[in-house]
Amino acid sequence: MIEGISIQEIMAVSVVLFFTGIYGFLTRRNLISILISLDLLLNAVALNMVAINRYLHPEHLQGHFFAIFIIAVAAAEVAVAIAIIIDLYRLMHSVDVEEVDKLKY
Repeated sequence: MIEGISIQEIMAVSVVLFFTGIYGFLTRRNLISILISLDLLLNAVALNMVAINRYLHPEHLQGHFFAIFIIAVAAAEVAVAIAIIIDLYRLMHSVDVEEVDKLKY
């Protein structure tokens, strides 16, 4: 146990993060909000990896390495997505998802 914090409490925070990300991903129309929701999903997964590793195998660091890998993938995803969103904004002057369907090259 981590100084008075049980694994159930950590998993509860992770579940709240994950479902907040799912809700944001499914209900938002702005591409930036969708990107933030995807990052919430990835952060929930990273939190699960670290918590499960800490409670099941505290002597090993696999969960921490998976979390670092998830953070690196999230950073690369954000960089590519922001570049695409900036390009779409230059073309359409909007970042709404419905406007992207109307784009003609």
